[in-house]
Amino acid sequence: MLNALEKNPKFSPRRGPLVLAILDGVGYGKYADGDGVALANTPVLDDLTATCPHTRLKAHGTAVGMPSDADMGNSEVGHNAIGCGRVFSQGAKLVEEAIETGKLFAGSTWQEAIQYVLDKNSTLHFLGLFSDGNVHSNINHLKAMIAKADEAGVAKIRVHILLDGRDVPETSALLYIDPFEEFLDTFRAKGRDYRIASGGGRMQITMDRYNANWEMVRLGWEIHVHGNGEMFKNAHEAVEQLRARTGAIDQDLAPFVISDDGKTPVGPVMDGDAVIFFNYRGDRSLEITAAFEEGDSFAYFDRGRKPEVFYAGMMEYDGDLHVPKKYLVSPPEITRTFGEYLCASGVRQLALSETQKFGHVTYFFNGNRSGKFDETLEEYREVPSDIVPFDQRPWMKAAELTDQIVEEIGKGDFRMIRFNFPNGDMVGHTGDMEAVRVAMGAVDICLGRIREAVKKAGGVMIVTADHGNADDMLEHDKKGNVKLDEEGRPARKTSHSLNPVPCIIYDPESKGEYETELKTGLGISSVAATTLELLGFKAPEDYDPSVLTFR
Repeated sequence: MLNALEKNPKFSPRRGPLVLAILDGVGYGKYADGDGVALANTPVLDDLTATCPHTRLKAHGTAVGMPSDADMGNSEVGHNAIGCGRVFSQGAKLVEEAIETGKLFAGSTWQEAIQYVLDKNSTLHFLGLFSDGNVHSNINHLKAMIAKADEAGVAKIRVHILLDGRDVPETSALLYIDPFEEFLDTFRAKGRDYRIASGGGRMQITMDRYNANWEMVRLGWEIHVHGNGEMFKNAHEAVEQLRARTGAIDQDLAPFVISDDGKTPVGPVMDGDAVIFFNYRGDRSLEITAAFEEGDSFAYFDRGRKPEVFYAGMMEYDGDLHVPKKYLVSPPEITRTFGEYLCASGVRQLALSETQKFGHVTYFFNGNRSGKFDETLEEYREVPSDIVPFDQRPWMKAAELTDQIVEEIGKGDFRMIRFNFPNGDMVGHTGDMEAVRVAMGAVDICLGRIREAVKKAGGVMIVTADHGNADDMLEHDKKGNVKLDEEGRPARKTSHSLNPVPCIIYDPESKGEYETELKTGLGISSVAATTLELLGFKAPEDYDPSVLTFR
């Protein structure tokens, strides 16, 4: 049980609430021609930046616990950092270290999975996102596990690939598939039966999250487990033909099954097999894990034949629910988040977003913890997201969220309100610049409504983001020139950026307690201490420093 926070003698809280606005995927672009945020009509955000204390925060790489500063941030590690006020080694770094040290392969789960397959003379399946984007997974981790499985004597491996095109260039699938087939050739040359068995775009199958679209998971189950779907001789052929037929980018490619004769799948999951889901990020791993692990109580779709398998995840995806039952690498142990401290200090809090980011302002914000710290002091609200492509409805649910936020600011029942507008990230991932400009315009209108409510209530608003995305919509070469796609058009970028994000303090009833020039060179983990200070508390000593300098 945490002790209540000490009062900040240099700052008395305002009469209204502290509102933390997380503009998902909104950063400061490096290239003017690709910065969808700067190119959008955002008079409110522009005015806040011009008239309020503001600074730029790091939201990628080591500042959020990733292995290196070449690694982009993401919403999960970003909300971890914002919510816990410190930097923890995250999934990519933990898995990388576990592989390099051999800890993963010496662990009981890996040993048990290998022995299970050897004892039953069965197949070892790997399923996961097939790229080196280092957000959900890394293909190098997959290769390392395949090599170790070969050393252990595993004769048959099947790989089920979820195509990315979201954390990596949008049509880069063959840049991963072709070298991977060459990698498998080295094992096949000595008699191993190692093959790609199925696949499809990550936004079409398997990787749904927050129970938004279980049909995606059902399609993935049919493809990976039953081998039911359109058949191709190999993954290269599947990608080329599906791309030519539909024009879809990788994340939206239809599912496919590999078959030698056009009738029989090469790698369905059978009784006695072992399955390793090699994604390390939790949000898009929980639903397919439930399909494999849950018994007769599973009610999201008819699984048909449910094979009895040994199933393991790369990491524990939910530390409270202990899902999955078996995993290869332990996740970071994140404790003493600022939400927990606020509960210990008797502060009522409201967290809300639409479905796409609801888990981020709750589960990830709370240090990968399901549920609430205090039922009497916390309220979580989810606005159901539309199940349509985000570029077709780029305003998403911003207006509906804003209606609730404005109402609650006015009522004054909550001392602290945090929310997430997903638009900059979810629409940014489509690669559609015009849709991004619409999305940012919608967010800006809503931000203006919230600003007025905060002013009227006498509150404070912090505007920040978890990482960049909409600010970097075109691929550039090392010289800063826009790359061209195969048809000579500017190559769209669908992944997160390495750009800094805003930290703006809107404090209309400021009494001059702190310097208007905010600290620089900090990461988004500093938002936690900043928020606590503006609520009238001292931040814990081991929290990363606030952006504020009190007079």
